[in-house]
Amino acid sequence: MTRGAPLFEPSPPQGRADRGMVAAVLGAHGASCFTGWDLGEADLADLDLAGCVFARCRAGRASFANADLTEGRFEACDLNNTNWRGARLAAAHLADCKLTGAQFREVSALGLTFARCLLVNAYLRGVSFRKAECEALDLQGADLAGCDFREAVLLDCNLRDAHLAEARFEAADLRGADLGDLRLSDASRFRGAFISKAQAAQLLIGLGLKVV
Repeated sequence: MTRGAPLFEPSPPQGRADRGMVAAVLGAHGASCFTGWDLGEADLADLDLAGCVFARCRAGRASFANADLTEGRFEACDLNNTNWRGARLAAAHLADCKLTGAQFREVSALGLTFARCLLVNAYLRGVSFRKAECEALDLQGADLAGCDFREAVLLDCNLRDAHLAEARFEAADLRGADLGDLRLSDASRFRGAFISKAQAAQLLIGLGLKVV
């Protein structure tokens, strides 16, 4: 395929697609644009999906384990409870997707970005968001242990009840994020970050002080 040429867009099959259907498209056309496909519970592990686009697909409980998704794009897809263990996601972008319970374990994620995604209870441990502009990410209850948010901007993001052990927030702008009910014990997690006056007041309340 010529670089910059439009991707082949196969018609979605009737009913649920399986691994063989996706592999057949890849074998014939290389990187393709899958629009409106039903990939629920599909086993797409180990496939070369680099540069592919998935738009408005239903792929709940699908497996992308160890797949190559370098520079892949997911737009307005249902990806709830998907398995991404070991996937190569360098420069991949996911926008307007449902990713509740998604498992991003041991992924290669340099340059991976999310926008306007539901990531409730997702496993994202160790993923780097450094210098990223995170817009409208619902990370409530997500496992973000060891994540790097240094110099990131979190706008309209929800971090309530997220697991943040060893996450780094130096120079991150958290003024547009919902950090939940802040307590004094939470302060060290956000060391070096920028927070709003309202968020700072919440911490003072946690000290037992009355903010007037």
